[in-house]
Amino acid sequence: MKLQEFYNQKLEYGLEAVAADKELAKHIQEILIWHKLLAPPADGKFGPISASALREFQELIKCNESGFLGPDTAKKLIETHPDVSSVLLQGELNLSNDLASRIVKYMLAKDYHVDRKTDEYNIIYIEGMNPNGTLNSDKPNSFNDLRLVIQIVGRTPKIIGIWEATTEPGYHYTYNPMNPKGAARIKFGQYKAWWVGTHGEAEPHEALIQVSDITVHRDLNQDMIRTGDKLDTGCFAINQHHGLDYPRNNIKYASAGCLVGRTRKGHREFMRLIKQDWRYQSNRKYKFMTTIIAGDDLLKQFSA
Repeated sequence: MKLQEFYNQKLEYGLEAVAADKELAKHIQEILIWHKLLAPPADGKFGPISASALREFQELIKCNESGFLGPDTAKKLIETHPDVSSVLLQGELNLSNDLASRIVKYMLAKDYHVDRKTDEYNIIYIEGMNPNGTLNSDKPNSFNDLRLVIQIVGRTPKIIGIWEATTEPGYHYTYNPMNPKGAARIKFGQYKAWWVGTHGEAEPHEALIQVSDITVHRDLNQDMIRTGDKLDTGCFAINQHHGLDYPRNNIKYASAGCLVGRTRKGHREFMRLIKQDWRYQSNRKYKFMTTIIAGDDLLKQFSA
C-alpha cells in the first residue's frame, strides 16, 4: 500500500511488517531519498540501512513514534517538505572554511547526498588538487588528483584519509583504448555503484568493483580532456584500485579510466577504513557511493 492509505487506516507496523509490504517500503524509501537521509535507489528492500534512515527522520522531525511506523510518522513523511529537513540537517553540521567543510558545502550546494552518521564514510575524488587544498596544473598522465574519505565527527566534517590518486586514464590507454568509442573519463558527479571485490589479474587485490551504471566521457579524439566528448552510460569495470606504486608523473598501465590510488599501502589503508562502515558490516554486498569533483569547480564556488 501507499503511505496515504496507511495513514488513512491509522495503522501501526513494526519494521518487519514494513519490509513485508514492498510497495509501502519503496514509497518510504523514495521519501527518505528525497530528504537526503537515504542514498538511492529505492528498491523496496527495507533492511537495516532503510530502517536507520527512517529512525533518523523520526528523530529529526520529532515524531512521537520510535522503532515502528505509525500514523504520526506516516503523516510527517507525507507532509514534510525536504526544505525543512535540509535546514535541520545543515543546522546539525558545524561547517567552517577548512577543506573538509568546503567539500561538504559543495556537495550540499550540488544537492549531493552526504552521509552524516559517525560510522558512515563519504568517498570523494577531487581532480587537479594537491593535499593542501590548492590546485595544480592537472597535467595528463599524472597522479595529481586526490582520493579522500570524510567522516562527520561530532557534527563536524573531518578528512580521515587522503591519498594521491588519478581519476583519469594515462597516455597508454588514451592512445590504446580498451573501448572503440575511446578511453573513459568519469563524468563529475555522484554514483552509488561499487562494492568490495577483487581487481586485476596480474596482481589481484581487494578493491571497489563497479556493479552499477555510471556515466563517462569517451575521449575518441584522444585530447585527454572531457570537453566535447560523447557521454556513455553503463557498467565498464571502472573500479577503485591501486596504482602499483608507479611514480607520480607516470600513470603507465595503472588506469584505463578507473579511480586509482597511487600506492599499494595507501590503497590498503583506504580499503580497511571504508570497510569499517556499519552498512558494509551489515551487508557485504553494500554498494558504496562515490563523489567525483573538479578541483577548479570546488574552489570557484568559494571565490565568487
